[in-house]
Amino acid sequence: MSTTTRISIAIAAAFILITGVLVAVKANDKPAASPAADSLVRADSHKLDVAADGKATFVEFLDFECESCGAAFPVVEQLRKTYAGKVTFVVRYFPLPGHFNAERAARAVEAAAKQDKFEQMYQKMYETQSEWGEQRVPADDRFRGYAKELGLDLVAWDKDYADPATLDRIKRDIADGEALGVTGTPTFFLNGEKLQPQSAQDLTASIDAALKK
Repeated sequence: MSTTTRISIAIAAAFILITGVLVAVKANDKPAASPAADSLVRADSHKLDVAADGKATFVEFLDFECESCGAAFPVVEQLRKTYAGKVTFVVRYFPLPGHFNAERAARAVEAAAKQDKFEQMYQKMYETQSEWGEQRVPADDRFRGYAKELGLDLVAWDKDYADPATLDRIKRDIADGEALGVTGTPTFFLNGEKLQPQSAQDLTASIDAALKK
């Protein structure tokens, strides 16, 4: 089996899971608010990649403990490779209250971001999700271990992890998401429009259409 075929199968499997969860969430959706540009991407929003022409901006509201977000992670990483330099990819925190360690994970990533290691910790969370997700045990020590593995200043990381300002930063993302009609994760926006993809191909088609405008 070729590498391309394996990637396609993995992406298809991911969207089977994602679609099932999004459909379940959709049943209880409130009417989506009209997106406001300044609440989709704030000045302090984390950008994984930036397109110089600003023609396409892809925003994801995510929860690091969410299995569907974990399934979407390799899809988004592939999109980043495919559209490198052409699309701005933005990450917004949206930890769900039913996920015991989701808020902790977001704080761990935000604390790493203070040391310019946002992307590395973001990736680490998804790569290790099966080790700490869906558990009712605090993962603080495990997340601190990830910070150590990434070579972060642990004294500074500990301070930022516990700083109320870090949680406030996360809550601002949540508030923006709620104002935009986000009720579940992952939720994607492209150039201000909320997407409802049924497959990875749907995301690709939407991005291609945006780049042609």
